[in-house]
Amino acid sequence: RLEMRNFGVKVCVIEPGYFKTMITSVENLEKNFHSRWQKLPEEIKATYGEGYLRQLVAMLKMMQKTYNSNLSLVTNCMEHALTSLHPRTRYSPGWDAKLLYLPISYLPSALTDTL
Repeated sequence: RLEMRNFGVKVCVIEPGYFKTMITSVENLEKNFHSRWQKLPEEIKATYGEGYLRQLVAMLKMMQKTYNSNLSLVTNCMEHALTSLHPRTRYSPGWDAKLLYLPISYLPSALTDTL
């Protein structure tokens, strides 16, 4: 972003929270995870264990309940960034981006790692 400023290019960062899209579809992710898992060498499977994959999928299913389905929050930020005379440097659409990820980004790394 700062490197482009010297060329007169304004770069805006849009950091959305979790939204219901095909990318965040638990069914698609689970299918991809299982497909990749089957291709892993047995040594790696043994290191992580079958429980790792189950826990990952369970966490995704739990998180999916909080995904926002209102994609206009993201597209409105895009529109504002593209059409505004003075666009913001950062946009954080979604409640989780504003209330969770944005505040965490200001904390020391050691603390965010713990969280």
